[in-house]
Amino acid sequence: MGFVVGVVIGFVVGLAIIVLFVRNENTRSKLRNDLATTVAAFARMTVEDSRKILPADFYPSWVVFSQRQKLTWLNQHLTKIWPYVDEAASDLIKTSVEPVLEQYRPIILSSLKFSRFTLGTVAPQFTGVSIIEDEADSVTMELEMQWDANSSIILDIKTYLGVSLPVQVKDIGFTGVFRLIFKPLVNEFPCFGAVCFSLRKKKKLDFTLKVIGGDISTIPGLSDAIESTIRDAIEDNIMWPVRKIIPILPGDYSDLELKPVGILEVKLVQARDLTNKDIIGKSDPYAVLYVRPLPDKTKKSKTINNELNPIWNEHYEFVIEDATTQHLVVRIYDDEGVQASELIGCAQVLLKDLEPGKVKDVWLNLVKDLEIQRDTKYRGQVHLELLYCPFGMENGFTNPFSSNFSMTSLEKVIKSGANGIEATENEKAITQKKKEVIIRGVLSVTVISAEDLPIVDLMGKADPYVVLTMKKSEAKHKTRVVNDSLNPVWNQTFDFVVEDGLHDMLILEVWDHDTFGKDYMGRCILTLTRVILEGEYKDTLQVEGAKSGKLNLHLKWMPQPIFRDSGSEF
Repeated sequence: MGFVVGVVIGFVVGLAIIVLFVRNENTRSKLRNDLATTVAAFARMTVEDSRKILPADFYPSWVVFSQRQKLTWLNQHLTKIWPYVDEAASDLIKTSVEPVLEQYRPIILSSLKFSRFTLGTVAPQFTGVSIIEDEADSVTMELEMQWDANSSIILDIKTYLGVSLPVQVKDIGFTGVFRLIFKPLVNEFPCFGAVCFSLRKKKKLDFTLKVIGGDISTIPGLSDAIESTIRDAIEDNIMWPVRKIIPILPGDYSDLELKPVGILEVKLVQARDLTNKDIIGKSDPYAVLYVRPLPDKTKKSKTINNELNPIWNEHYEFVIEDATTQHLVVRIYDDEGVQASELIGCAQVLLKDLEPGKVKDVWLNLVKDLEIQRDTKYRGQVHLELLYCPFGMENGFTNPFSSNFSMTSLEKVIKSGANGIEATENEKAITQKKKEVIIRGVLSVTVISAEDLPIVDLMGKADPYVVLTMKKSEAKHKTRVVNDSLNPVWNQTFDFVVEDGLHDMLILEVWDHDTFGKDYMGRCILTLTRVILEGEYKDTLQVEGAKSGKLNLHLKWMPQPIFRDSGSEF
């Protein structure tokens, strides 16, 4: 009897739970539908609708004056006058662009000129204009343009083998943002002295190359060489921060020209958890870094074979022309040997997010495309150390990568003599010797404690200790073992004599001590730039490769700068 009653009660309770769950889900579904309907209604709401709903006193700024205005009137007039623009501008553009193409001409070609150039019958469309709040003595305007052109462009290409090919550039698709700067503002009509124009952002640039009456693939590498030439010419001549200056009123406008404003020091430290692109074995990653994607301004790291957690510890330097808009791009590739490398992922850092004169240590998530915002797939992370050094900083900051860092007066005299032109008594030959500053010193590391280390023993504890290693010298120290603890306290200090502080790194590995061996728990990797700059600091580092865990450290640097001869240049 009791069993039957229990079954009945269980059935009734279960049925009640199911009914309540279904009703709750239906209520939540209705709320989600109502919310989606409301959001959709707001999305369809125009500026006119907002003016009807809200009193004038409560208009938001985007209703009163939207940031990006439409240019329907301009597009209508441009379409009407475009045939005249085509006739007037085609020859002018052809004459001005040909020397640029010649400057970037691939080495496999002896000549690269236009045999025909017309803009076509389809006018570009300006999809928006916005005014940028900038300096007080200038007006900055940005125009967003879209152009699906039917231009007739034919390149007359000649190779050193005597082969002449007419190559047609067709199916041009372009979307980008042009920036116009009216500066300086004056009290004389037209109220500005000069106009600067530049391609602020290149969202899309597609085109097709076709040999008239033939196949461009008959000459291996020709299509890629021409396409690279066109893109490099655009990047180096009109992409922001490069700008063209058109004087309107007589005057000196040299201050508007492109000038370096600082140096970005980048240390590519490591990457972790990279996506494996190889079927057999592991990827062979290398990194490409640039601020402006030009061949002579792009840096490439060494390749680390068969490794998904590579350590590079390589230093690069980039010249910065506009810290407010430029950014550093890092692209990680898998080296496929003779085949084309495969992209693992990429990331970027905006220079405006860096505090001048202060080292920023960042881990960046890799994405497939920088333009796609909703890329949630995990492709690994890259570890960078960044230092932006503007020219003319007056706060006493010294760039440690500069050749004058930590030099005594005697060392400055020695270096200036070494960098000058020297003639030996035995030889009349003149050599130019290059010297490097080597930041030598003693690094004092105190391993204070660890927190929340992962459980590795069957009893729910661990017996952790830390191994400290300098990467270049391979000097090692080890803490004592703390038994049965996931929050060990060591308070042990170790000293390392470092021969090249700017290019060395400290690796701290956390191990679990066992009677018959040891278990790896995780690691922390530190470059020495920050301790060289600050002299002394405390920090808490996340243990990499572990589910949890932090290391508490205290670092102190005692410098002993010296110089070494890194070779001779003739």
